[in-house]
Amino acid sequence: MQVQTIPLWQEEELREFACSDPAGTIKQPTLTTYLLDGVRPRGAVVICPGGGYSYATPREGEPIAMQFAAAGFHAFVLHYRCAPAVYPAPQLDLTRALCLLRDRAEEWQIDPEKIAVCGFSAGGHLAASLGICWNAPELQQIAGMAPGKNRPNAMILGYPVLSEEGPQPGGKFTFQRLAGGEPTQEQIRQFSLIPQVSELAAPAFLWHTQSDETVSPQETLRLAIALHASHVPVELHWFPDGPHGLSLATSEMNCEGNPHTARWMELCVEWLRARFGVDPFHTEQPNVITVR
Repeated sequence: MQVQTIPLWQEEELREFACSDPAGTIKQPTLTTYLLDGVRPRGAVVICPGGGYSYATPREGEPIAMQFAAAGFHAFVLHYRCAPAVYPAPQLDLTRALCLLRDRAEEWQIDPEKIAVCGFSAGGHLAASLGICWNAPELQQIAGMAPGKNRPNAMILGYPVLSEEGPQPGGKFTFQRLAGGEPTQEQIRQFSLIPQVSELAAPAFLWHTQSDETVSPQETLRLAIALHASHVPVELHWFPDGPHGLSLATSEMNCEGNPHTARWMELCVEWLRARFGVDPFHTEQPNVITVR
């Protein structure tokens, strides 16, 4: 496995797309690669950890990447810009990451038509921003980017932030960090993703737990309904138990673990293989080691 961390932007580009950080106080966003050995092109998954757009939690980064790699996909973890950077800085970082994968598809043995984005909580909002709004004007400003180059072929969303609605605090906190303060009504409309669903959205795998007290599970259900109404393929798993931020929902990731909810990864891999034209019950297990 080839593991390396590479910068997303040249310094002059980062200054151009500073997004309310003219002093350059925000760290250079990076992409960590988990490239499998071999000569045949594979599908790839770009992972966006959560953290309320305040930080990117490591527990939703490398552990997720290793599972996708074990299932035969190249994996990438995006360390995107967070507060004090504001919208659309994280979305531009993810846009750049997808363009980079397609630019280097031959070198990295990636099938450019089999690239998924995966995100959790605020990282789910980021992944869904591209899966639903990849053609937003503010995301088309990267020089030389062909139309649709940043469109993912699938999106995988775990307990995603999708709106400010519901009694749970997660959506409001996330939107405040993305706006750099209390969001205006125009910003709330811009950040709220369900009303922006169209037939151009990427096929989706969604999962949430009914007992999530941080981010509204009802919004994930609403997203599934909106995708279905727009004739976009969607698979939804609504698990009864588990707090917010479960990651893999295993004992290694959570002090209690939840074996039933932990099946989301197995179900997701099966779904992704089917979406990307691989035998859903493909048994290949590449030699994957945990990188520390």
